[in-house]
Amino acid sequence: MSECRSLIERDSEVLWHPYSPLVGPDPLVVQRAEQEFLWLEGERKIVDLISSWWVNLHGHGHPHICKRIAEQIQTIDHVIFAGFTHQPAIELAERLLRHLPAGQERIFFSDNGSTAVEVAIKMAIQYWRDENQDRKLIAVLSDSYHGDTVGAMSVSARGLFTDPFRDLLFDVVVLPRPESGTQEFLDALRSALTSNRLAAFIYEPLVQGAAGMKFMDAEALNQGIELCKQHGVLCIADEVMTGFGRTGRWFASDYMSSAPDLICLSKGITGGVMPLGATSCCALVADKFRSSDRSKSFFHGHSYTGNPLACAVGLASLDLLERQQTWDDIERISARHRQAALELVGFNTISEVRTLGTILALNFKSSSAGYLNSLGPKLYSFFMSRDLLIRPLGNVVYLMPPYCTSNESLERGYQALREAAAKGDF
Repeated sequence: MSECRSLIERDSEVLWHPYSPLVGPDPLVVQRAEQEFLWLEGERKIVDLISSWWVNLHGHGHPHICKRIAEQIQTIDHVIFAGFTHQPAIELAERLLRHLPAGQERIFFSDNGSTAVEVAIKMAIQYWRDENQDRKLIAVLSDSYHGDTVGAMSVSARGLFTDPFRDLLFDVVVLPRPESGTQEFLDALRSALTSNRLAAFIYEPLVQGAAGMKFMDAEALNQGIELCKQHGVLCIADEVMTGFGRTGRWFASDYMSSAPDLICLSKGITGGVMPLGATSCCALVADKFRSSDRSKSFFHGHSYTGNPLACAVGLASLDLLERQQTWDDIERISARHRQAALELVGFNTISEVRTLGTILALNFKSSSAGYLNSLGPKLYSFFMSRDLLIRPLGNVVYLMPPYCTSNESLERGYQALREAAAKGDF
């Protein structure tokens, strides 16, 4: 029995993989990873064109990040963050605030995207409690996804991911997605604002990832943020996926003139190397928690809040993001995506092609849509047969590669998309 076969059998006895049934195809054993490549048994080399679930920015095993981890573990591996602090957390917060949209003042560290969202929701609710106003309603966008913890599920679309827990989720106001040339979103938001019960509006700026890489109109969304600010409603930007260059700018919020009050970060914050979440807030929010009254403290925390290793990796990732070469690569990938989109739009099996920054997405025509669309697994197998990690969202196929991805690897992805579009019948 090969080592990999043994690992798969051991895996099947003890592990439970995300978004996967306990009975299903065997997982693939990754033996090593470097740049945009994953090596499997027999030196099979897979091109990771989705950045291992949208997290990897600079490529696997980047030497600068590895060096920073090795240096940090020699001084502090972990320390309680209540009543203590350390240089990596302080510096990471300082540097994040320099790049975030204007007005952000404080950083609260957590563990992942879901917890970053939970923190933002709880801050917003407590903000209004300390204002002695009964504002608990959150406005959300249709088809949104903000995570898998209970609060994050509550502000996400009801459906496959949330149905078993529907009775546990709090009520929200659902708004149509802001699209160009439509007043639906703004009219629905105005109606919701008249109740004076909205605490916050949470949104994925410009791109709804899990919904199928659905794009939004920046100007319409900007007008919605301005409306919320006129009514004192806090705006929460979930930049977990869109942050750190994915859309061609540092943050998707940079496409809009109105800045959010709170911002949720994770995924690319460490270049995809270690778990870390962060929630930033503006002075308006922070000021509500400046009190000697301990009952007004923000009673939220995680055992690994501000983990020094994760913060050190975040600093290393920022080092790379602050280099011109990284932005040259982002523009290179963006330009090649745009060219590929022009070629793909002509296939009659494709209903829509769109691109923004390093994200390229296309919809295969299908009689049904959604995560459980049978086309998804067939397309996944098609791409894996070509040694490409492209993981469809139902009938939606997308590329979101690490910024180091070579033109050759990109072309392999585009060629596979063209072949799949030409094949059509799966």
